[in-house]
Amino acid sequence: MRFLDRIQVRVRTLFTRARPTGPTVDSPGLVVVAGSFDDAEAASAALTRASDWRAAETAVLRHHLVLPRARVAEASTLIELDGYALREVGAGEGDSILLHAVRAEVVTALTISRERSRMAGLAQRLDGTASGWDVLQTDGRETDNIDPPGRA
Repeated sequence: MRFLDRIQVRVRTLFTRARPTGPTVDSPGLVVVAGSFDDAEAASAALTRASDWRAAETAVLRHHLVLPRARVAEASTLIELDGYALREVGAGEGDSILLHAVRAEVVTALTISRERSRMAGLAQRLDGTASGWDVLQTDGRETDNIDPPGRA
C-alpha cells in the first residue's frame, strides 16, 4: 500500500471510528491496572493476571519507548496518525529520551498485541526500543458523598 493510500485510510477511519467514552489520556486519577515489560509474555496472560482491569471500560494504553532525541519529532508525526499522543518522560542514556505513547480506547488482548508490535517496529525503525506497555484506568471506587466516613 502506498503512503498516500495509508494516509487516506487513516483519515477516513479517524472520522468514522466511534469515540471512546470514559477517561482520556489526561484524566486525573488514572492508575496502572495491567502491564508487561516482558516481550515473551502474551498480552492475554498479562490481562488475565490483572485483577483490577475492567474489560468493558475505556482505558488508556501506554507504551514505554526509548528513542534518540533527533528522532522524536518523526516519531510524534507517525504516532499521531494512529491517534496516539507522545509524551516526554525524561532523559535516557546518552542522547536518548524516555517517552510514553498514550491513547484512550477499549483495550483487548488483541489490540494490545497489535499495538505492541506496531510500537516495537516503529521504535526499531527509529533506532530505539519499546520496553513495555501499561493499561491505565480510573481507580473505580465509588465517588459519591452519601454517608462519608466521620459523618454522624
